[in-house]
Amino acid sequence: MNNPALNIRNLTVSYGNNVALSNISFSVDDGDFLGIIGPNGGGKSTLLKAILNLVPACSGEVFVYGQKNGSHDVKIGYVPQFALMDKQFPITVIEVVLTGRLPKKPTPFHKYSEQDIYVAEKVLNNVGIPHLAQRKISDLSGGEFQKVLIARALAQKPKILLLDEPTASVDTASRRQIFSLLDKLNSKMTIIFVTHDLLAGSSHVKSLACLNNTLVYHGEPELTDSVVQRLYDCPVDLIAHGVPHRVLGKH
Repeated sequence: MNNPALNIRNLTVSYGNNVALSNISFSVDDGDFLGIIGPNGGGKSTLLKAILNLVPACSGEVFVYGQKNGSHDVKIGYVPQFALMDKQFPITVIEVVLTGRLPKKPTPFHKYSEQDIYVAEKVLNNVGIPHLAQRKISDLSGGEFQKVLIARALAQKPKILLLDEPTASVDTASRRQIFSLLDKLNSKMTIIFVTHDLLAGSSHVKSLACLNNTLVYHGEPELTDSVVQRLYDCPVDLIAHGVPHRVLGKH
């Protein structure tokens, strides 16, 4: 049996006295498309950062394809939250994507190779925005900019792709385009995305995790009333109109 893409064992992460993640344990199969939902402040972004080894664990371990986190050689692409990026920085789309080709320890005046430029142009084509290569990022729409961030992550040629609220700041048409793109990418890599929106991407995911500092649920992409109430720690009415989804049962 192949190693899972991720194996998270008893993971606890704190910021000072604030416990962000408490004793989290679950695994992600190779080739999975996992959606992680939960309230704001529930530890979703912290979990991605722990997988990326960007925040230290108080206890527990993360294994990437059987190798302990920090010692593996698996490429992991990361698309941060749209709202955290400065779109006013004077840089072009192709220049942003090329930063995904930087080595771990870049030297001053680093020069990109012809291969780097080829890969950057290829991923821009793959995400459907080759015509924006020389456009300043300040001139992009929300959906276009999100595709640029995905292209930058893909420039690393990752085996796992992590996305933090990938559709939170885009319109409905761009949301559909982004998830259609992720569907195609999922044939080549494991995808994990986090969201506070119960229905975002629900018709695309293969599995679902519910996180509110602790792991409330992990399994098939369908929610019950009891899971949702434990997730949000209060009674919740679920209403969906005209949105294709799979997470809700009959309602």
